Amino acid sequence: MKNSIIIFLASIVLLSCKKDVIIPPEPFPELNSIDTTGFLEIHVDNMVGNLPLILGSTNYVSSANDTFNVNIYKYYLSNVQLVSSNGLTYTEVESYYLIDQSNPNSLHLMVKKVPAGSYNSIRFLIGVDAPRNTAGAQTGALDPMNDMFWGWNTGYIMAKMEGHSPQSSEQTNKIVYHIGGFEGKDNALRTVNLTFPNAANCTQNHIPILNLKADLGAWFTSPNFDNFNNSNVITGITAESSAIADNYANMFTVTSVVN
Repeated sequence: MKNSIIIFLASIVLLSCKKDVIIPPEPFPELNSIDTTGFLEIHVDNMVGNLPLILGSTNYVSSANDTFNVNIYKYYLSNVQLVSSNGLTYTEVESYYLIDQSNPNSLHLMVKKVPAGSYNSIRFLIGVDAPRNTAGAQTGALDPMNDMFWGWNTGYIMAKMEGHSPQSSEQTNKIVYHIGGFEGKDNALRTVNLTFPNAANCTQNHIPILNLKADLGAWFTSPNFDNFNNSNVITGITAESSAIADNYANMFTVTSVVN
C-alpha cells in the first residue's frame, strides 16, 4: 500500500513537470506574386469639335460663333488609375504626362507595370497634384523648362492654349489661357472618369490601345465661357480660370479600345 502511494505521487510530480507540447501553426500558403509586366497604350487625339487640331493658320469656330486659331496647346495628365472588372484599381507610380500638340510623341502614352487583367475604366487628373507643385525642382514632364510653370507659390500651369481670334479685343487679336492653381476654391485640378466600350486586356505579351478624343472646343462653351471679346486673356488663378477648368474637365471621350 505504501509503495502504491509513492508510485502515484511520483506520477503526479512527473506529469506536473512535463512541459506543454507547443504545436506550431500551419504556415500560410505561399502567395503567387502579382504579374506587373502589363502595359496600356493611350493615344490622344486633340480635336476642335470633329475637326483635328492643327497648330498655325487653321481656323475654327467656337460655340459662340467666334473664329479662332491655335498656336500653342499643352496640358498635363497625371495620377493615372485603371479599374478592372473585378474591382482592382491600379495606380501608376510617377504618373505625369505633358500633352503638347507641337510634339507628336507626347500624344502617345504608355502606362507601365499594369497587373495582368481586364480593365473597364480609367481615371486621371488634368493637371499636376498639390504634392508635386510644392516638391521643389522637377525633371522630365515636370521640368520648368517645358514652360508650364509659374513659380513655387503658384505652381504649374495645368493647361495652356494660345492663339488669335478676330473677335478678341486684345492687341493683335490674341487669345491666351494659362489655367493653373493647385489649392483653394479656384484651383484648376480636375478628375476625369471614363468608361470603356469594351475591356482592355493587359498582359505582358499583349498591349491594348485606348484611343481618347480631347475636344478643345469644350473649353469655350457656355455657361462657363461667354466669347473671345469679353474673355480673351486669363493668366492667373481666378474664378474665371476655374470656370475654364470646369469646362475642360468634360473634353475627353473614349473613341475605342483596341485589343
